[in-house]
Amino acid sequence: RRVRSVTLPESLLFVSTLDGNLHAVSKQSGDIKWTLREDPIIQVPVYLTEPGFLPDPNDGSLYVLGGKHKEGLMKLPFTIPELVQSAPCRSSDGILYTGKKQDVWFVVDPETGEKQTSLTTSSTESICPNTPLLYIGRTEYVVTMFDTKTQELRWNATYNDYSAPPYDEKQDYKMAHLVSSGDGLVVTVDRESGDVLWSQNYGSPVIGVYLYSGDSLRHAPHLSLAMETLRFLTFSSTSDQTDAHSTLKWSYQFVKEQASAQAQLVPTLYVGKLDSHLYASTSLVHQGVSLVPRGLTLARIEGPVTAEVTVRKRGECEITPSTDVRYPPGSTNSRKNHWLLIGKYIETHSIVFPLLHSFFLCLSEGNSEEVQVGKISFTPAEVLGHGTAGTFVFRGKFDGRHVAVKRILPECFEVAEREVQLLRESDTHPNVIRYFCTERDRLFTYIAIELCAATLQQYVEDPSCFSELSPITLLEQTMCGLSHLHSLNIVHRDLKPRNILLSSPSALGRVRALISDFGLCKKIPDGRSSFSLRSGIPGTEGWIAPEVLRDTPGNKPTAAVDVFSAGCVFYYVVSRGQHPFGDALRRQVNILSGEYSLSHFMEDIHVKSPDDVMRDLIEQMISAEAESRPSTACVLKHPFFWSPEKQLLFFQDVSDRIEKEPAESLIVVRLETAGRAVVRTNWRMHISVPLQTDLRRFRTYKGNSVRDLLRAMRNKKHHYHELPPEVQETLGELPEGFVSYFTSRFPRLLMHTHAALHICSHERLFHPYYLPPTSK
Repeated sequence: RRVRSVTLPESLLFVSTLDGNLHAVSKQSGDIKWTLREDPIIQVPVYLTEPGFLPDPNDGSLYVLGGKHKEGLMKLPFTIPELVQSAPCRSSDGILYTGKKQDVWFVVDPETGEKQTSLTTSSTESICPNTPLLYIGRTEYVVTMFDTKTQELRWNATYNDYSAPPYDEKQDYKMAHLVSSGDGLVVTVDRESGDVLWSQNYGSPVIGVYLYSGDSLRHAPHLSLAMETLRFLTFSSTSDQTDAHSTLKWSYQFVKEQASAQAQLVPTLYVGKLDSHLYASTSLVHQGVSLVPRGLTLARIEGPVTAEVTVRKRGECEITPSTDVRYPPGSTNSRKNHWLLIGKYIETHSIVFPLLHSFFLCLSEGNSEEVQVGKISFTPAEVLGHGTAGTFVFRGKFDGRHVAVKRILPECFEVAEREVQLLRESDTHPNVIRYFCTERDRLFTYIAIELCAATLQQYVEDPSCFSELSPITLLEQTMCGLSHLHSLNIVHRDLKPRNILLSSPSALGRVRALISDFGLCKKIPDGRSSFSLRSGIPGTEGWIAPEVLRDTPGNKPTAAVDVFSAGCVFYYVVSRGQHPFGDALRRQVNILSGEYSLSHFMEDIHVKSPDDVMRDLIEQMISAEAESRPSTACVLKHPFFWSPEKQLLFFQDVSDRIEKEPAESLIVVRLETAGRAVVRTNWRMHISVPLQTDLRRFRTYKGNSVRDLLRAMRNKKHHYHELPPEVQETLGELPEGFVSYFTSRFPRLLMHTHAALHICSHERLFHPYYLPPTSK
């Protein structure tokens, strides 16, 4: 008799994320077994305006942003649970507090994650016997602030917390978990050896990691690191280089010591955004990738001195939850240990978000003063975007020309120099971002580059702003730019929708797709075709080719990594925002396992490029094996990019070429092999009645023959203007309507014919349609 395998709770970890999910994952691999979906950890109404309060989802602490004294971002001397515990109460500045606490126990089957019941004060349902059961306690704290002076609601929020005893250092737990404050990445390490055991991305910032203990949860040790820092350390720790950074060890104790000694890792305050509201949490950051706004005064991360905060009796709590909280003299002026990392949970690696720009730029730069460095000038308030490692992009000028100005931190000077060198070498192409000038001052390197209107990602997210642009044209231009880079032996290594820009309209009104962000580019020396991974894994998670992540001896990726990323970009565009390898949570895992889906295509793109044509190209580009992917030059020859006029000319040339060929010739045999599916058994049954009638007037066509279908198309195209009006009407206008008439009825015809005639690619007649064999 077969025995069902049972998942023991002891073999699971429980990962709580900001979006409210509690994932039960394997201790061994981090793979998700099941997910308990609840309300987000923090919920704040969208109608409230700033300045407001920033809750910490880890413990319910509160920070205040702005305020009348302009102290910046300050931690208040109480948490949401403490406020709820003290409510109802009134503060000295006229704020009334009400609070509500609601407890619930979820009784869960650890095998499936199914709730057996929920136990609250108002619900005590009986439980079906099932051993073992998991009891998960969760408390909801709701706090409301009402301002008696303005007679308005000041702020309210809901904070959810799982019930679990704090982690005891004396407990013998072999693993430690390092989590990213900016996204859902978790890196699990052996506490003794420092070896990385596994890493997973759970799609939303991780708030807590728990173990099973006595049928309920207990905390597991974890540290929160800035998103860039965690990736930097991950890459450095796996590097075989011997520089200072690569000697970092993944010892949990080491990371803690580094944090306390402030040698490599520094405590920061990470400010993030979820939905429409802000949150703040403490996070460790490596000094090389932190953002330290100049002139920004911050109160201590650990909060103000709370000796004068007293609780007398219920209803008279002397607390001051506003910027009236007093800090010890000098606490807001010291820079040591007061760093601020500004961020947003997004799929990509940017660490600053627009909502806070005006506030922090006002504090750190001066909001309107123009900065002049050599021939480059810019206004710090006009931020266009941000990159990794504290890079900002501003709107500026160079010699009177409007440009984008990249400001790069000192520790990235070497990277900046390489980027400039590669830009100089490649920017003569119309589909590569244009480089103008480099300037330096005492603090930064500034690069002036072509000013663009938007990113490809923005185009996909809001196509109404670019309704005149053709998505296929933009992809063709992107591939032209990439082909130019590859012709110079430059591999981009970070191709994604955010790194493809749309130029500002020219005098002729034309918008071009431009490849940008050369920070991870690699120049492959002459005589070689691959690059090493000694300096880390390049790229953005979810867009990285599988061979880059495979830990196999002698693994040396080639320029094919860009073709893979481009294939993902292609599908992203033609599906309006979908990814072939699924959502962000499982995307990179699916890339490694080769699991993809191409089921979404824009309806209005079908006429120019039928589903089968798009699917054929994208499947080739995202092939798991690098050697199976086409070169950029080969991609550009693919029928995906053919206009209706070129498609019709191809069908005509094929028909002319095979007209006199005997039925047993290799070309005709290849064309008719598997032709039954192409013509859908009998193509004559799938055309309109007027055309059927017209075909019978002149000659006999075989309904099961691909060659005869092409012959009919060629003849009707040649004699189009002699056709009866009703036949012209049913076929549509030349060439768009005519081609669409046939390819919509026989969607496999174009790719089948193209594949069959590949043996003629060397013939001059077919040079426009195929890459010459010697060029591949």
